[in-house]
Amino acid sequence: MKKYIVEGIGTFFLMFVLVLVSNNSDYSTVTPLVMGLTLMSMIYEGEHLSGAHYNPAMTLALLMRGKMDRNDTFYYPIAQVTGVLLAAVLGGFLLRCGFATDTHMHVHKNVICSVLAEFIGTFAWIYVALNVSTLKNGSKNPNFALATGFTVAALMYAVGGISGGLFNPALALGAVVAGMSRLGDIGVYLAGDLLGAAAAATVYQLVCLEND
Repeated sequence: MKKYIVEGIGTFFLMFVLVLVSNNSDYSTVTPLVMGLTLMSMIYEGEHLSGAHYNPAMTLALLMRGKMDRNDTFYYPIAQVTGVLLAAVLGGFLLRCGFATDTHMHVHKNVICSVLAEFIGTFAWIYVALNVSTLKNGSKNPNFALATGFTVAALMYAVGGISGGLFNPALALGAVVAGMSRLGDIGVYLAGDLLGAAAAATVYQLVCLEND
């Protein structure tokens, strides 16, 4: 149960920060860095307890690698989505307490481009995380959270203007609840993020498995 709580807490803060920072006038400039730093902090906080997935796409990738218990594969996404939904509701409430009436995120002008952007961003997140999380001797790279956080920040800067740069199906659902995205956009994230994670896990197994 503890690891599910940790997953819920991690995704809660990712979504909470995303919603609240949307009220910043420099949203497109500030958000990638803030999200990268938040992810880095949450990974350091929870990795030793749950593995710090905070993303159903990461859970899928680890399942493909044979590193996930099947029961956890079911309950992790539930915990992640629960944290996200709570954060979306509370974050939206606090925005309105501050007299903000709307949240902001880029719309998907081209579905194919948006799916491709999410695919590439998620691939980078998962591929880097898989590579830095375990060394040959089984120990953790001390900079693994830093590497993952800055990878996400960089890719959000790169493709955020195309798809919103979430790279996380749970955050995508929260974005709909918070009014940052349309319900019809969910398919963009499910396709791009899950396929990106599957591709990252496959490439890792082909190229880097001897480092595990």
